[in-house]
Parts: sequence; C-alpha cells; structure tokens
Amino acid sequence: MQVIQTGIAGLVEIIPQVYHDERGWFLEFYKEAPFHQQGITYQFPQENLSFSRKGVVRGLHFQREPWQQAKLVSVLKGKVLDVVVDLRKESATFGKWFSCVLDSERHNLLMVPDGFAHGFAALEDSIFLYKSSGMYNREAEGGIVWNDPELNIQWPFENPILSEKDSKLPTLNELLRNSLI
Repeated sequence: MQVIQTGIAGLVEIIPQVYHDERGWFLEFYKEAPFHQQGITYQFPQENLSFSRKGVVRGLHFQREPWQQAKLVSVLKGKVLDVVVDLRKESATFGKWFSCVLDSERHNLLMVPDGFAHGFAALEDSIFLYKSSGMYNREAEGGIVWNDPELNIQWPFENPILSEKDSKLPTLNELLRNSLI
C-alpha cells in the first residue's frame, strides 16, 4: 500500500495494492500489520455503510470528547468528494480543511484521525464505507454546516441535497463561541 501525506498531521490517503486478472480484481482493504507499520494503530469496533444519490452532501459530522472517532473511509461504488476539517485545538492546522476524491475505480481510502469533522459530496450514486475507532454516541454528536462561509470549502454543488439536520448545523465560529468543541 502507498501512503500519501496530506500536510495535516495524521491525515493520510491510502492507495492499496490492487491485483487484477481475467476474473476481476482483489485487494486487502484493511490488514492490521501494514497499517501499524505506517503508524495507524486504531482499532475499529464499528463499520458503517451509506448509500447517497448524486448531489447529496452529508456532514460535516463529528463526535465530541471523549467519544471522538477516527475513521477509515472509502467508496465501494461510485465517487465522492471527501472533506475533513481539523478540530484539534492544539493542532497547527486547527480549522483547516482538506478534500480528496474517493472512488471505486482507484479504491483509495482516507485515514481520518479522531478530532476531525467529516463529510462528503456524492459525485455519483455512491456506496460509502467507513470503519470507526469508537462507537457512535448520540449525546456526543456535533456538526458544522456544509457551507460555512469562514471555512469556504470548495464543494462541487451550489444546492446539494441535504438532510434537515445537516441544513441546520452551526458554523465553526458558532461552535467555538458556545464552547461546543
């Protein structure tokens, strides 16, 4: 596997080795030893799948301490613009965002450390997989509105399909003013 540094500590893109033959292809999605050799030592007690139609934006979601979750994310079918925001207050990149395209043709993954908000835009009808380092806790749930003007994330859609909950999320500055992160 190839690990690509993103410029944000702990946040890496992973390109797995894909073996092709006349039957199709095979890859090791997750294998503990190679991940540990790269310094990725999270355990993943929960896995989730979602299906999103083209034009959907989900997020930006996070879990507050002590329920923060690292996520290993990928797309099983389709293509998404994956977006993360660094919410680690001690980080030199606090409040900075990163995005990359995850797609089922490249089979690439993004390792998102705990302490990040996460979301994505479905560029095609997509099945999204994420492994989480912790269990979901409803009381620790938080989020940042997808179009926060201070963050100025470059989303591919002006009027995405959103859940009611995601459309009403606060900005990062509102969260900071109210001590919610």
